[in-house]
Amino acid sequence: MQLTLIISLLALLLTAPVQAQEVRYISDTQYVPVRSGAGNEFRIVHRGIPSGTRLTVGQTSADGEWSEVTTENGTSGWVRTQHLMAELPARNQVAAAAARAEQLAAENAELSRELAALKAERAELEGDVNTADSSLQALTEELTQLKQISGRSLQLDADNRRLVVEAETLRAEADMLGAENQRLQDNLRSSAFLDGALAVLLGVVIALVAPRLWPKRRRNDGWG
Repeated sequence: MQLTLIISLLALLLTAPVQAQEVRYISDTQYVPVRSGAGNEFRIVHRGIPSGTRLTVGQTSADGEWSEVTTENGTSGWVRTQHLMAELPARNQVAAAAARAEQLAAENAELSRELAALKAERAELEGDVNTADSSLQALTEELTQLKQISGRSLQLDADNRRLVVEAETLRAEADMLGAENQRLQDNLRSSAFLDGALAVLLGVVIALVAPRLWPKRRRNDGWG
């Protein structure tokens, strides 16, 4: 009884599908039907998967002739293992390479346009830099001239302030001299007035005193 059970278990293991999780591609065969089981007697669940379709292999039959696969859109079933390959078919690789080459050419064209735009922008920036350098040189020269003018202006302002101070000093001295002159003139007028008054007074004194100083003549009237 036990021997029979062991033989049955071994037979079951030999006939059970081999589990695997590998990625495979449909070979150059254009369309491969997908069946519900590992054999031609099972019904077709998909009429044909085109070559180059990416599949995930879940398990393989005991004889290795059939593989259970799942497409990226969720279709599951069994296909003949001979239609599967580990690498992308050459035709699809060529198409992929052509698409990649076309993409690279487009990227290259875009990069060329960007490079041309960058060169134009660089040329424009260099022109702006040259213009800025010219403007800076002109501003530097103008600043130098302004500094010279400013220095002369400061000197002129200092000279003007000094002349104003000297003019004020001279004006004050002139006012003082005018006042002194007026005082002297007043003194002269006062002195002349006093001299005149003294002269008049002296004349009066002389007029009063002189007659007294001369002896009186005796009158000779014959009565003596």
